[in-house]
Amino acid sequence: MSSTETTQDVEDPVGYFIEDLMYHGKTDRTRESYERVLRRFEAFLDDGTSTSTATHRDCMAFVHSLRGDLTESTVATYAAYLHRFYGYMTEVGVFEENPMTLVMEEMDETIDKDPARRDIPIPRMRSFVVGITHPLHRALVCTLLKTGMRVGELCNLDLRDLTVSDPELEAAYPLGTRPALTDRPNSLYVTPDAAVGEELNGEVRTASNKRKRETVIPVDDELRAVLKRWLAIRPDAPSPAEPLFVGTSERWGERLDPQAVRHVVERYAREEGWYRTGGGAGENVTPHYFRHFFTTHLRDRTGDRGVVKYLRGDVADDVIDTYTHNWGDRVRETYETNVYRLFG
Repeated sequence: MSSTETTQDVEDPVGYFIEDLMYHGKTDRTRESYERVLRRFEAFLDDGTSTSTATHRDCMAFVHSLRGDLTESTVATYAAYLHRFYGYMTEVGVFEENPMTLVMEEMDETIDKDPARRDIPIPRMRSFVVGITHPLHRALVCTLLKTGMRVGELCNLDLRDLTVSDPELEAAYPLGTRPALTDRPNSLYVTPDAAVGEELNGEVRTASNKRKRETVIPVDDELRAVLKRWLAIRPDAPSPAEPLFVGTSERWGERLDPQAVRHVVERYAREEGWYRTGGGAGENVTPHYFRHFFTTHLRDRTGDRGVVKYLRGDVADDVIDTYTHNWGDRVRETYETNVYRLFG
């Protein structure tokens, strides 16, 4: 299509977009999901308003109408679909602007990049972790503390992203089938390919991974034991992706979303006096706090900013290349020598 094409040239913008998704190789399931949301948006608009004339206020009203009927993660997915629709149609010249841009900016959680955060010493964190007895909850908190990954990245982990040297687990679960994990036992793989609303490993995701490059993170003996205890009670998952972390109460067996993980962390942080309604990033302990804790303590212990940048998934070609090519010697040895103990 010419970049000068106007809305008058496309009678059904939604149909046009769905057809282009097919040309881009999107699966039937993905296209059906997009069309269901976009047609719902069309039906929501007032008479006389179309997708081509909708404003950011129309989009905000639509997103607001979803709340109460749908979970926050589903609302975020619907908004992401609408944003991608408008972004694409603007890019190809069918629409003049994307009214969802401002809406998404308002929805995005704003985080102070360098706040004065609560200072929790390692012994106090050990006491906190020991007090978490539920196998799933302990596994969530320990994985965040031991890897420094983002909460969305945690939720997107599948069984294929974990490899452990344990005959019982290897016999019971399809672990570590990622090619990147070949010859890298006791590791977690974090993909750069997960995006909200996109299908990955047979499942449409409700969270995005923000890193640009793949990362392989060592799994030490403590985290291995915690994960084994969790897998022993993990419900069977209906998803073909076989999520690593799934619900054990509501949404039994379904992949956990970031909001569910935040609720788990908030519950225990409140009990510890580390979370207050209305408290900011400097006061409250959240999943993102664990990323800060990991970064601060591992950097101080190793003195090697490159390894920490690699594990965090920070993008720098020289860092990625150096540590990817010498992963066993540089990353695993540095990590296992310096990572803090959570159980004494």
